[in-house]
Amino acid sequence: MASLRNTASTQQAEGIRAHRVRDALTAAFAPQKLDIQDESSRHAHHVAMTRGPEAGATETHFRVVLVSKLFEGVSRVNRSRMVHDSLSYEFGSGLHALALTLRTPEEDAALS
Repeated sequence: MASLRNTASTQQAEGIRAHRVRDALTAAFAPQKLDIQDESSRHAHHVAMTRGPEAGATETHFRVVLVSKLFEGVSRVNRSRMVHDSLSYEFGSGLHALALTLRTPEEDAALS
């Protein structure tokens, strides 16, 4: 289940794209933990996206913490590729950047 945080530098990830991102990641990875934060406001100075069906989209930057058994035995680079592949539609329609923290359940438990 996605956790939504609201701090001075991030906004709750509750927009349309955030819901699609959450749904896509949940379907692809069956996560034990999924935390999505919308950091788009930190990047408001960027030039608006002019490509894709959602030109000028405001939900463009997310921070994602994802814990899944599917990452077991997978390198950090390949974990990132897996996530990017699962969100290819979003990148084609205005999503600009993800800050990813991708862990196995064992890696996550070791940090607790």
